[in-house]
Amino acid sequence: MDVLSPGSGRTMSTVADLGAGRGPSWLDKWLGENLSRVVAWRRHIHANPELSRNEHNTTKFLFRELAAAGLRPRVLPGGTGLICEVGSGSRCVALRADIDALPLTEDTGLPFASTVDGVSHACGHDAHTTVLLGTALALASADSLPGRVRLIFQPAEEVMPGGALDVLAAGGLDGVERIFGLHCAPRLQVGKLGTRIGAITSASDLLEVRLTSPGGHTSRPHLTADLVHGLGTLITRLPELLTRRVDPRSGTVLVWGAVHAGDAANAIPQDGLLRGTLRTGDRDTWAELEPVVRELIGALLVPLGIGFDLLHRRGVPPVVNDRESTRLLRTATQTALGEDAITGTEQSSGGEDFAWYLEHVPGSFARLGVWSGQGPQKDLHQPTFDLDERALPVGIRIMTQAALDALQA
Repeated sequence: MDVLSPGSGRTMSTVADLGAGRGPSWLDKWLGENLSRVVAWRRHIHANPELSRNEHNTTKFLFRELAAAGLRPRVLPGGTGLICEVGSGSRCVALRADIDALPLTEDTGLPFASTVDGVSHACGHDAHTTVLLGTALALASADSLPGRVRLIFQPAEEVMPGGALDVLAAGGLDGVERIFGLHCAPRLQVGKLGTRIGAITSASDLLEVRLTSPGGHTSRPHLTADLVHGLGTLITRLPELLTRRVDPRSGTVLVWGAVHAGDAANAIPQDGLLRGTLRTGDRDTWAELEPVVRELIGALLVPLGIGFDLLHRRGVPPVVNDRESTRLLRTATQTALGEDAITGTEQSSGGEDFAWYLEHVPGSFARLGVWSGQGPQKDLHQPTFDLDERALPVGIRIMTQAALDALQA
């Protein structure tokens, strides 16, 4: 079966449904009739990526598809992202996908590669969005549901502190009992779901340290404050000292990503800048880091006569999966795909704003296998990232079954 990709004129073949025949019958029927549409959605979204809080066309596309199925989506107050419900009743569970792309030039060579200069779906959000859209329309095809399923198409996951806060401010979790989310995992084979009880991601903060000095000639460093030396001191010593001030079991790590100072080889500059990320896997440690960092910077720079200004921009807390929600997600995956589909997964040092939802309701976040099992594993946030599209129906089956099981628990 071939299908035209929306707005492209390109044809493609549908992908295999690894869970075909496992039910419910209405889901089997919907996927059997619409899987080629699902692939087309993903390729359309992939070819037309939009950056955080600028996802206007993506939002319009989703709105049209949901409304055409008889649903009533509601666009978030910021103008991008939307919320939509399927079903009726007093009980409600939520499913979430993120819709934004990255400021990264794609280098996959795919026929449906990004058509937007310098922007691409290199983190798999096109797949997340497609899975949730498919889940919404599949649920809408059922004769009845055991409650309400709220679909959250969230903007701005890629910028801190994240679009999840926009959803919360708009009442997106009001009345919700649990929430589930999936993220593409390029090191996990398609047909597998990686789950974990407890923390699965880490807190992620941004540090920006501006240093100031009177400046001077490099032949007379004793008459001024050597700002470049101070930068070097911070670069090497601050990460080291943090390992002696926080619990090593917390997985706390500071890594610098940018340093700027001066232009002339024989002039000590008057200002300099350091930027980096500070990550920790422990929620309590995250709450205590800022005063510790400020104290240590002062201790390192004051003896050198160098002034500083610290901008510690708190990002997101760790995603901490609830035990019962994770059990429900595992059981749903086994029902949808079989017992072999479940595997464990490690805690990563990456940040994910799904964590904000779990500060309000219990839930679980899992890793969806997207590697074909052959060839290289192309990592997230790289220009060459791609995924096996068989993961799309896998994700739809998992999300649909998780919502059904949670509403009947």
